[in-house]
Amino acid sequence: MATEPPSLRRIYRYPVKGLSPEPLERTTLAPGQTVPADRLYAIENGPSGFDPTAPNYFPKIKFLMLMRNERLARLDTKLDTKLGLASHVLTIREGDHDVARGDLRTAQGRQAIEDFFARFCADELHGPPKVLDAPGHSFSDVAKQVVSIINLASVAALATLVGRPVDPLRFRANLYVAGWTPWSELDLVGRELSIGGARLKVVKRIVRCAATNVDPATGIRDLNIPESLLRALGHMDCGIYAKVIAGGEITAGDRIDISA
Repeated sequence: MATEPPSLRRIYRYPVKGLSPEPLERTTLAPGQTVPADRLYAIENGPSGFDPTAPNYFPKIKFLMLMRNERLARLDTKLDTKLGLASHVLTIREGDHDVARGDLRTAQGRQAIEDFFARFCADELHGPPKVLDAPGHSFSDVAKQVVSIINLASVAALATLVGRPVDPLRFRANLYVAGWTPWSELDLVGRELSIGGARLKVVKRIVRCAATNVDPATGIRDLNIPESLLRALGHMDCGIYAKVIAGGEITAGDRIDISA
């Protein structure tokens, strides 16, 4: 049984697909949208066919990503969006040093970031890396605009299964929930969640891929999460996607209620 009332423990956005998360104390969700600035940009790994004037979903293999490019986990990135759409300055650090910086709203800034990845991922590229974005588009792993949710109790149960600590950030979720029993989130498809001033409808379980095998702190591929899930539970699911059906502000610590 749950030992505490269900609550929103952590909120994250991932401004650039495949790069590091940014913690948020609070954010405002809008109907039919993901967390603001989540997967707003992607780094194209060779020509993908993405058209910013008519953006469509593309599989993550078209971009730099942790599933194949685990060295990305060595980078600490931050996107400064304080000035809104006017300026999106991306700073990339490796260890204790800034290694690249550029305003993704300018051609010069994009070039600085692209030049860095041309060097950093030189042996993994299928063509010149290119910063991509499009108004209103999110480079999510799924075609629909959704919010990803992880149950921290399930991560703890998974750690018991593999016999090692498992960092919840391996799952790159937007919302991390405490107070649910292990794996109970998988039965919530079709149910609605109330969090702060927002309501979300759970639409899909998340099938995990090899990106979860990479330690987000070291960039080392040291576990096999999908195989461990399949062997122990008969599936590779951990976490859920939810669609925002009523917008509002959410804050870390908010209570979470489940309705039919």
